[in-house]
Amino acid sequence: MSNTRKLFENLSGAGKSIAVLTSGGDAQGMNGAVRAVVRMGIYVGAKVYFIHEGYQGMVDGGDNIKEANWESVSSMLQVGGTVIGSARCSDFRAREGRVRAAFHLVSRGITNLCVIGGDGSLTGANLFREEWSSLLQELVQSGRIDQHSADSNSVLHIVGMVGSIDNDFCGTDMTIGTDSALHRIMEVVDAIMTTAQSHQRTFVLEVMGRHCGYLALVSALACGADWVFIPEMPPKDGWEEQMCQRLSENRLRGSRLNIVIVAEGAIDRRGEHVSSQRVKDNRADKKRLNIIIVAEGAIDSSNKPISAEYVKDLVVNRLGYDTRVTILGHVQRGGTPSAFDRILASRMGVEAVLALLEASPGTPACVVSLCGNQAVRLPLMECVQMTQDVQKAMDEKRFDDAVRLRGRSFENNLNTYKLLSHRKTDTEVPHAEENGGQIEEESQEEGRHDGPFTVAVLNVGAPAAGMNAAVRSAVRVGITEGHRMMAVQDGFEGFAKGQIKEIKWGDVGGWTGQGGSLLGTKRTLPAKHIDKIAEQMRIHRINALLVIGGFEAYLGLQELLAARDSYDPFCVPMVMVPSTVSNNIPGSDLCIGADTALNAITGTCDRIKQSASGTKRRVFIIETMGGYCGYLASVGGLAAGADAAYIYEEPFDIRDLQINVEHLREKMKTSIQRGLVLRNESCNENYTTDFIYQLYSEEGKGVFDCRKNVLGHMQQGGAPSPFDRNFGTKIAAKAMQWISRRLKDFYQEGRVFANTEDSACLLGMRRRALVFQPVTQLKEETDFVHRIPKEQWWLKLRPLMKILAKYRTSYDISDSGQLEHVTRPRARDIEIAITI
Repeated sequence: MSNTRKLFENLSGAGKSIAVLTSGGDAQGMNGAVRAVVRMGIYVGAKVYFIHEGYQGMVDGGDNIKEANWESVSSMLQVGGTVIGSARCSDFRAREGRVRAAFHLVSRGITNLCVIGGDGSLTGANLFREEWSSLLQELVQSGRIDQHSADSNSVLHIVGMVGSIDNDFCGTDMTIGTDSALHRIMEVVDAIMTTAQSHQRTFVLEVMGRHCGYLALVSALACGADWVFIPEMPPKDGWEEQMCQRLSENRLRGSRLNIVIVAEGAIDRRGEHVSSQRVKDNRADKKRLNIIIVAEGAIDSSNKPISAEYVKDLVVNRLGYDTRVTILGHVQRGGTPSAFDRILASRMGVEAVLALLEASPGTPACVVSLCGNQAVRLPLMECVQMTQDVQKAMDEKRFDDAVRLRGRSFENNLNTYKLLSHRKTDTEVPHAEENGGQIEEESQEEGRHDGPFTVAVLNVGAPAAGMNAAVRSAVRVGITEGHRMMAVQDGFEGFAKGQIKEIKWGDVGGWTGQGGSLLGTKRTLPAKHIDKIAEQMRIHRINALLVIGGFEAYLGLQELLAARDSYDPFCVPMVMVPSTVSNNIPGSDLCIGADTALNAITGTCDRIKQSASGTKRRVFIIETMGGYCGYLASVGGLAAGADAAYIYEEPFDIRDLQINVEHLREKMKTSIQRGLVLRNESCNENYTTDFIYQLYSEEGKGVFDCRKNVLGHMQQGGAPSPFDRNFGTKIAAKAMQWISRRLKDFYQEGRVFANTEDSACLLGMRRRALVFQPVTQLKEETDFVHRIPKEQWWLKLRPLMKILAKYRTSYDISDSGQLEHVTRPRARDIEIAITI
């Protein structure tokens, strides 16, 4: 039998009942998870119930527990918060309340419970499960149920999904709602930065975060903050002077902006108040703007609050700055969920239903988590215990342990921030004239270097949001590593023309929030300019190349590698960082820019669907970019709630089109008002967007009418999403660290000479980690004609879109069904996590 298990063969939900509730605080994306649970449950034949108002609704029963149908969750994917309500419930904490809740579930035959909430909500669910047998016996003894009911409902299965903007739950790289909260924060920061260019002001921004510094840390990376305070990393003694010096240095370099971010619960190591000394002397250097971001409820180690007003008073009283306070508050928990959160919630919701259907009486309560790019199941209480261990480590001032326990994503965000936040001085970075030409105290036997290595960075291909964040990261990490960084304008074409100049630390200030490519980028390949490029490599004594771009960058690196036999200048370490909205680079599951494009598609689809509100039934045909790669159409369709997505990788014919039309006709006869169909621009040369529009228009007559829209280059534009800012930042930092190691490896006899296969690599995400892969080895994985990888992970998500759109289809669950265990991080485990 094939190792691919089909859902209909093994996982029937007939006769089972599943209830879904949201508990605790709300978070954007919760509705997407509820929708996925309901539709997947109905899809497999189970009865699905809403429990309104969280545990309070379970305790109160009555109309709070209602059976859901397919239409119950229509048009809720794009809605923030939770439409079934959430409430804190003191009644459920008492045993009597749990007895009442058990009675209401048994009365409806519900023995499968999906809980969407934070660690407190999930811990309560696990206690409920452990007490289930005794609760039923208590109900039998009181005569409220009979023994038969107790026997037929003897086991309660629990599966959790974490919905929290704080991202403070161990075992998952991202919780539902975190990415959307970062979107809200970045929108405010970007708006403040633009308006503040006209005023010499200090801005104080208050953000949430509770006891976890994740939002503050990632916000600091995404906006290029000069300093960040988080509970997991209290500053060392003397931090006031250090931060003052850093802010002053940035102003002296001509920066118009300082940003300081303080996370909720941030403390110093001595328990002292944050001192105004941290910003002294900043007035003298003509800085036009300060932005200080303060997490709601931030405290020092003696539990004295650091409020936005306190910081404002500090700045006004000590420095005399014109200061403004902006308090985001619950804005961070509101608004439309991002594309990332919709996809995450949909994947987790489907996986939660599978976990409930597969559960046996001995299966522990589990939580569906995200690890790298995979949905995994982990024992609920193992994750809760590790989450509690974080707080214990912080209470005991074991801060390094707390950082590691937070997980790979948190640790690597922190390590990357440390790399980028402060330019090392000449005394910290040895130069040839100060160190006798030695690099990091290299001995004569290990080889000598007569000055800093020279590393060139360039963008190649079409522009993509996040490219500038990657360049900024590469430049600053390179300078920190002691290299001389050179910027190449306009890709390989500019390289051949000698458009190369040194780029300094301050030159890339403020680049993280800029869309497009500030270096300029071209699709030109290097082969026809190979002589001139080699000459420029000699002239500028370039020792390594970092290429950031799309498929042209991939092809260009192949051409440079092939030219090594004829041109020695190309015998240097070379690495490519994938950056393209099409997400079509072999060797990487994700590319910089794709998330921003997905958000553009999702937001546009939301507005297009909303335009039909109050009108007659209507179907929209939307064309997306991507070349022959159907990533944007497929994953965008999942995020936007599409009914179909036509792509090159999944061939279709006129019969498939007719089936889709008939499917929409049937749906439109119910309460469904709108339909959405996405088409990848190169999915089929004959079935064009116009053809599909005309077909749907003709066949839908009398039931629905049709509209079309070509999104075009708006998918490439706009400010980068928080994900792309941080993905670009982290992956470029890792690439530069690789270059530094390889330069030392290949430095012999007074020169850098690299002619091995593994000296020209692509850095890409593979499932759960970033991997350096020789580009020559990726040739076998590449369809060069259509410029796509031969195997693409996201194709496994396409059945999810069809299932959630009410199609009957098989679903590959060969990767599901395995309960993993929480891996406690090793002290020196520095593998990077891609999710922000």
